[in-house]
Amino acid sequence: MRSPNWRVVLGLSLVAGSILLYFLHYATFRDSHHIFIFLIGDIAFVPIEVLLVTLIIHSLLSAREKRIMLEKLNMIIGSFFSAVETRILEFFSDFDPKLDEIRNNLIITTDWSEKEYDKVARRLKSYAYTVDINAMDLEELRRFLERENDFLLRLLENPNLLEHESFTELLRAVFHLAEELIAREDLRGLPGRDKEHLAGDVSRVYVLLVSEWLDYMRHLRNNYPYLFSLAMRKNPFDQNASLVIR
Repeated sequence: MRSPNWRVVLGLSLVAGSILLYFLHYATFRDSHHIFIFLIGDIAFVPIEVLLVTLIIHSLLSAREKRIMLEKLNMIIGSFFSAVETRILEFFSDFDPKLDEIRNNLIITTDWSEKEYDKVARRLKSYAYTVDINAMDLEELRRFLERENDFLLRLLENPNLLEHESFTELLRAVFHLAEELIAREDLRGLPGRDKEHLAGDVSRVYVLLVSEWLDYMRHLRNNYPYLFSLAMRKNPFDQNASLVIR
């Protein structure tokens, strides 16, 4: 037979303790009137207590914990941008034949307001992301993703990333692209339909990358001006970007 659940045992012990204390109170003072007055009053307060504890206080604590977790996640995302994403964005954007349509929208400055970020985010949703797969050096892309494979795998193993759905989706898309490229022994002379398939995988990563990059830049601007300054000088869409401050 299974031992009783500790919660059941604890609950029964607490109820028994309460009954014992009420019995001692009655045995001492012989005043059942006050016992029932306070008992009913305490029971009447239970719904309010539930409201305060579970709905208000718990919500506030959960919101605080979520902010702390998101802050940690943004640190992880920052390491991803530093090691991988900016380089991939530069690679993909170089082979985007229509990039000039949105390039000016992605030249972020310190003067941008929240409305400006929202406006650009809406603009990007309507943009048709494409890459010239025939001009792209797939071998170079494969080598880069192979070098960063262990780093990406460690990121994906982080359970906290499940709280950041869009970034998790981005990592999955990058892994899928890497698997597609690594699985092919020779990326030269691929048939047209196979190149179209790879172009779709690249475009999927490209869309998610740009969206995450914009959100990350907004986060840096609002919280870490010194990191934002560096990120602006590394902007993969700015042809005049330079790490050297002039």
